[in-house]
Amino acid sequence: MTIGTPLPDDATIRALRQRIDRPLVLVGMMGVGKSTVGKKLAAVLGMKFVDADEEIVEAANMSIPEIFDEFGEAYFRDGEKRVIARLLEDQGCNCVIATGGGAFVQEDTREMILEHAIAIWLDSDVDTLVERVSRNDRRPLLRGGDTREIVTRMKAEREASYAQAPIKVQSNSGPHNEAVARILKELDEWL
Repeated sequence: MTIGTPLPDDATIRALRQRIDRPLVLVGMMGVGKSTVGKKLAAVLGMKFVDADEEIVEAANMSIPEIFDEFGEAYFRDGEKRVIARLLEDQGCNCVIATGGGAFVQEDTREMILEHAIAIWLDSDVDTLVERVSRNDRRPLLRGGDTREIVTRMKAEREASYAQAPIKVQSNSGPHNEAVARILKELDEWL
């Protein structure tokens, strides 16, 4: 039996929270757990949680697959960049933002996040990603192909972009609180 990384005590969390002067932005592959881990991280730190994909859906009044189908990926990425810019400006340092898997791959969006936020790369192995994304058939980039092949290729193509985040944390198949504890540890060391 493996014992996971425990969460820090309340005093340590409060001290860490006081040192955070920008939004925390979670980046990484689809299925890595950015939204789930982000909600838990925000709750632990007493911060607001915002899912950029949900904000895009609300702003466009369309689902992400509908946006892809009607306007294409380039249009979606442009809207995604504008929504993330708004979130970075509006939310100040009191929020955790989960981005879509492709957001940080876009150079303009990545540069904006790196300048105005603390980017945290959640990484995972291909098996875990495939298992997680297979639960959701609404992912436009996974349509019409072998999920494992697509995820493996995308992960390889995107890793150089994700690696530009100053903090990297593994999000494996264990409890999400373990990823949160790892983020807090890495964030504490980085700040």
